[in-house]
Parts: sequence; structure tokens; C-alpha cells
Amino acid sequence: MEVAQVLCMKGGNGDTSYAQNSLLQKKVITLTKPIIEEAISNLYCNNFPARLCIADLGCSSGPNTFFAVLEIVATVDKVLKKMGHQLPEIQVFLNDLLGNDFNTIFKSLPKFQKDLEKTTGAGAESCFVTGVPGSFYGRLFPSESLHFIHSSYSLHWLSQVPQGLESNKGNIYMASSSPPCVLKAYYEQFQSDFSLFLRCRSAELQEGGSMVLTFLGRRSEDPSSKECCYIWELLAVALNDMVAEGLIDEEKMDSFNIPNYTPSPTEVKCEVGKEGSFTINRLEVSQVNWNAYHGEFCPSDAHKDGGYNVAKLVRAVSEPLLVSHFGDGIIEVVFSRYQRIVADRMSRETTEFVNVTVSMTKRG
Repeated sequence: MEVAQVLCMKGGNGDTSYAQNSLLQKKVITLTKPIIEEAISNLYCNNFPARLCIADLGCSSGPNTFFAVLEIVATVDKVLKKMGHQLPEIQVFLNDLLGNDFNTIFKSLPKFQKDLEKTTGAGAESCFVTGVPGSFYGRLFPSESLHFIHSSYSLHWLSQVPQGLESNKGNIYMASSSPPCVLKAYYEQFQSDFSLFLRCRSAELQEGGSMVLTFLGRRSEDPSSKECCYIWELLAVALNDMVAEGLIDEEKMDSFNIPNYTPSPTEVKCEVGKEGSFTINRLEVSQVNWNAYHGEFCPSDAHKDGGYNVAKLVRAVSEPLLVSHFGDGIIEVVFSRYQRIVADRMSRETTEFVNVTVSMTKRG
């Protein structure tokens, strides 16, 4: 599978789109706000650039794209006002893969500009936004051109499905039943990808520049632990049921694997240390309930069903991958089954996503 060609969140603004099913990702961005503020404060301790260049990597589409940007720019404004400085010109680069729905992003640019003026008093002439399509597992920007890089819930996606997963039959990701060679293949792919990411960003950041990265991750050192793999194991249950009923070809099922790796804090720290270009300032773990509407106002009766919400979330991030492998004929059936399976498990146990956030500075 050519991941860069098919990996994208589901575009548009429809009922099953990422734009309509990404409240959980918004919550995660909000959780990291204090870490972003600290990173920007540190950035301005020794440097006051006339123009601030920011990149959001894996920006996706929908309301979270400009929500993240607005949070960052508002934080810059807050930090500088405390120091008695005005907001400088800001260049924002929005990056994602070629299949990302950039059209939907830029249709919402006027709203972002209004929100920016309302929040900071800055007009559209103060913040310039550019789309940068391409993989962040490679160079995207000129050398030493950036001051701050942000990425949330993107870096757990790998550049490719690891090689050597033929023995992972009946699974679509790492699972408790996966043989050790499968876990090893996933980990080595993560190591290769993240070290390349760090080398590229080191070249693009100015000395003293900062990055705040949030992964979907895990606390455990076991990569097949339930806290990071369960969401995919339950999708595999739905797919295997359809194989048993002759609705999906078994060979198709056995050849499908999710290109994802949810690292532990130790694994993130290890790769940053090995690459050597960055100093880690903060490395923190947080969690959010699988159900984005847990403790929130539900816009409809359907949203009171946690299984419904989780199924729509997972569909929004995985449908393009599933369609590219199985075709679109199975999608409605598989996610209807998945909804029931997830709802049953959520009624009997606590289900949470674990987030790993790292804040780092480029060394001199």
C-alpha cells in the first residue's frame, strides 16, 4: 500500500467527515495549551524575530486546523503583550499529505481571520497562511526558516505499512495475538520514521526554535497493550465476523494492516536522544475518553451513544485506508457492526486514549 497516496482523513463536511467528527482531537489540542505557551515563552526569552514562521504538520481539514493555529497565535500575542511587545507578522504553513482536503481548509480562512481579529486585534494583514502539501517524513521547508513547529495526533501515522507482517493473520494492527516479529517490525518502522522526521525538522528550524508534538501513544512499554491497540482490535473483530460470513475475502483481511505506531514516552525520548539535535523540555502523558461527548453537551440523541461517537471518529480517520484495500461496499456494514461492538465494551469498562506530548528546543 502506498500510504502517502491513500492516507488522509475523510474530507468534506458530510456527516461522516473528519470535519464533523474530530471533537476528540480538539480536546487534545486544548490539553496541550499550557505546554505550547511555555514553549513560546522560552522561544521569546532570547529572540524577537520581526516575522514569526510557524508550521502545523498534519493539519488535516475541518475546524481543528484553524483552531490549532488560532490557539498558537493567541498564545504568541499573550506572551508578547506580557513582555511589552506587539504581535509581529506571522507566517503560518499548513502541511498535510497530498490527499488532504485543502479546499475545505481555505474555504474557512475568512472565518479564521475574523476570529483572529476578535481574539488578538490583529487584522488579516498580520497573519499569512500557506498550504504545504507533502509528507513530513522528508524536507518541506528551506533551511533554518522556521521558529515553531506544532503537530497533534499525526506522528503516530507511519510513512508505510511495515514490511514482514505476513504472520499477523486475523489482525489489522499489533494485538495481543501478534507474534514478536510483528511488534519488532512496527517498532523499527517508527524508529526509522521518527528519526528522519527529527533530522528534517532540525534542518528547517532556526537555532533555539521549538517543537511541540503530540502523539496518540501509551504508558506501557508493551506495544501490544490494550491501552493503544484495543480500538483497532475491535475493528478487526467486525472485519473477521464479515470474513466468517463470506462478506470479505480472508486473503484481503490477512493482507490489511494499519500504518500506525503509538509510542511510549520512553520510546519518544530515546529517539530524540539518539538523533541529538534537540533538548527535551517537557515530556508528558495525558488521556481522553474514547467518547468525545463524554461529559459534554450532546447535539442529538444519537450522540448519547458512545459506540456511535467512537465508530464515527474511527471511520473519519480510517475510511480512506479501508476503501483503498476492501472497496467502499463494506463500509456501512463494518461500521454498523463496529458501533455495536464498541458500545458493548464501553458499557463494561473504562476506555481512554493515551496522549504523549513532547516539547523540545533545537540545540545551538
